[in-house]
Amino acid sequence: MSNDFLLNQQFKGFPTAAQPCLASTLKSKEWNVLDGDLPYPAAVLRSEALEHNLAWMHDFVTRKGVAFAPHGKTTMSPELFSRQLQAGAWGLTFATVYQLSVGVEAGVRRAIIANQVLCDADLDGLNALIKHFPALRVWFLIDSLSQLASIEDWAKRRNSTHRFDTLLEIGVPGQRTGCRTLEEAVTLAKAIASSSAVQLGGVECYEGGVARCDSEHDTREVTALVRRVTEATRQCDALGLFSDSEIMLTAGGSAVFDLVVPLLRTQGMSKPVLGVLRSGCYITHDHGNYRRFLKHVEQREGLDASLRPALEVWTMVQSVPEAGLALLSGGRRDLSYDLEMPIPVRWALKGSRQANETPADWTVTALNDHHAYLRYDPNGPAPVVGDRVALGISHPCTTFDKWRWLPLVNEDFSITDAISTRF
Repeated sequence: MSNDFLLNQQFKGFPTAAQPCLASTLKSKEWNVLDGDLPYPAAVLRSEALEHNLAWMHDFVTRKGVAFAPHGKTTMSPELFSRQLQAGAWGLTFATVYQLSVGVEAGVRRAIIANQVLCDADLDGLNALIKHFPALRVWFLIDSLSQLASIEDWAKRRNSTHRFDTLLEIGVPGQRTGCRTLEEAVTLAKAIASSSAVQLGGVECYEGGVARCDSEHDTREVTALVRRVTEATRQCDALGLFSDSEIMLTAGGSAVFDLVVPLLRTQGMSKPVLGVLRSGCYITHDHGNYRRFLKHVEQREGLDASLRPALEVWTMVQSVPEAGLALLSGGRRDLSYDLEMPIPVRWALKGSRQANETPADWTVTALNDHHAYLRYDPNGPAPVVGDRVALGISHPCTTFDKWRWLPLVNEDFSITDAISTRF
């Protein structure tokens, strides 16, 4: 990896007794997660799955004829940002100006802030980044005349003549941000086009809020949103409101990203359309929420397989206080739990490097700050103190933000490198 950073005892999960070292030197140490070289819990990335996912998504967007700007908030890792760009990403997406600044450090020069920007400090920060990096191009979302007024007020008070690049956001009633009606969207687009503080580059939506992991429902609801966005775009185009030589249309969470591809390939405008997909969790995928959604993507696309889970958190069985219950050394401070409990996926006996699938009945039923409650059939295979259990997660975003670094491991769990995070 081209990025490097210093690891020391200030990083949770780094061995307290070890000497500080550069991430690039980890392979030479011959550490292995299953040898106890790292303390437990240990969040790891499986290198083979990571590389597979990078290549698979690049192939997907290439076949579909759209650009790719994955959401950086998933990992907030400069090293992974670099890998995504090297794998062919057109740019990256962020949720805040701070996140953008981390991406710019990693080499990002085209970015979407898939969120509203309007406070003075953020507008100051964005303006400073654009001035300091002349090659940087950033688009952010606008969904109200009130937001536009805030930006124009900032520009007046700062005596700024710069016009920020913006995208008109189309929303879903009862869901997150975005214009609710076509009339509201077109009125706002006209105001943006006539403003001296911003210019209109395209139209954006987020379809994930309507998805339920039901193909019939999801296809119907996402298609309805796509039609609304397309109609708004056509009206804005007919009125000559877009400022660039091409119209950007962008969408795509990580759950039903295939269903927005028709929007990103819209034809019949007065200018070429640049379709930009923004799925972020693809890079590590997961063992729960997105894995279920991807089964439907595979069925709709006629695929035998797609993405692979790359993120696991290894724990140690630290207590078996009664039959049917084992306590694992990992909890809310280490693992995603916002969507569902972690999922036992691998089991290595005490003293062994052999990791096998866990018995089907093993389930994590609760988490404390530093404990996971593993329930199992006392009449079946039973964990003992000192065994290691790998937990798969549901929703990778909320595991990454609990770690300042994650080792990369090969198929036998030897550590080969590491990535850092900047939450």
